[in-house]
Amino acid sequence: MSSRSHPVTPPRQVSWLIALIPVFPPLYLAAFGALGRLRTLPLTARYILFFFASTQLVAALFTPRPLLSLGLAAARTLLILAMIAAGVYLRESRNLRPLLWGQLVIFGTAWGYTLFTQGWTGVQERLGHPYYYVVSLGLVAVVALWISVFWRGGGWWRWPAGALALVTLLAAGSRGPLLALGVGTVAALVFARRGRQWWVLLPAALILALATLNTTLNIPFKPVERLLNDQTSGREFVWRDAVQGWQTSPVGGVGPYQGGPYLTYLFKDGCQLTPTLARNDVACPDGLSRWSSVWLIAHNAWLHWMLETGVVGTLGLLSVMGYALWRAALMGDLLIVAVLYGFTAMNVVDVVIAVPSQHFAELWWVGVGLSLRIRTIPAPTS
Repeated sequence: MSSRSHPVTPPRQVSWLIALIPVFPPLYLAAFGALGRLRTLPLTARYILFFFASTQLVAALFTPRPLLSLGLAAARTLLILAMIAAGVYLRESRNLRPLLWGQLVIFGTAWGYTLFTQGWTGVQERLGHPYYYVVSLGLVAVVALWISVFWRGGGWWRWPAGALALVTLLAAGSRGPLLALGVGTVAALVFARRGRQWWVLLPAALILALATLNTTLNIPFKPVERLLNDQTSGREFVWRDAVQGWQTSPVGGVGPYQGGPYLTYLFKDGCQLTPTLARNDVACPDGLSRWSSVWLIAHNAWLHWMLETGVVGTLGLLSVMGYALWRAALMGDLLIVAVLYGFTAMNVVDVVIAVPSQHFAELWWVGVGLSLRIRTIPAPTS
């Protein structure tokens, strides 16, 4: 179904809110105000979302602690639906552009904090941020690159913004975001609505060139060296733990946010904050230690969902994920395609769709909302 529409721009205060979200993530809770927008979705999309929400709640009834799991599943599902509704409200990916300003603040903070507290040695150990994990910082840099490159007619400032995002991605030294960048960019090229736009490959090409130059000239920059190795960093042990944990409750899983103790390879290390804070001897507060298992992840989104929601909940996730990817491919919006396909690829080695997060997982679900809305055809201009 399609209709003609003129470009829609949200009120200025909404744009400011979006810009501030990377800096102060709880602001994305404003998305709950858009829940009513789900009623405007096509009937098929509403059926898919109803099936997704139902499977999350039904799965909770088959967990070891059904009452607790039901409450947590309801809260998480409601947050996911709010993010999808926010995407429906925004209507166009161009309205996500203000995110870039907040992300640039995060990059500047990361460089300033790392250099001030640890000097160049800290950058060599991988660029970090006080409340963004290293991998998260790299993924946010990828999103900033996409926004900068896809923002047609954005002006000269896109070059320094993109350069800052690029060096931040390299200094973070995370291979998962690099996978997201590659797959998302290629998907944007393949599904582009206006034919092949080869310029979208520029960020990936630059990273490949810089990495090759770093190796050829033997430049001692450890984060880039890490990008080029093929080690799994112990993920195979985490995956094994996730499968064994799922086998204890295969139908409904062990419950949302309750899979940590089953991931023994990670759980044995106790409470840890970001690596950057750990290098500065900032310990996990005692009051937070008892909840440390909540944010442990299976380093594979589908294994993680299987662990927490079993077969039932994972079927719901696969349904909404598959439908959103199909819709995004039909729409051909570069940013939506890049985010949905790039993040999905990264989910093979990480979990970047589990909410709450510092805003990147929420962005994926907003992208789902943007893909599910009624397809619009730009009105002709005179």
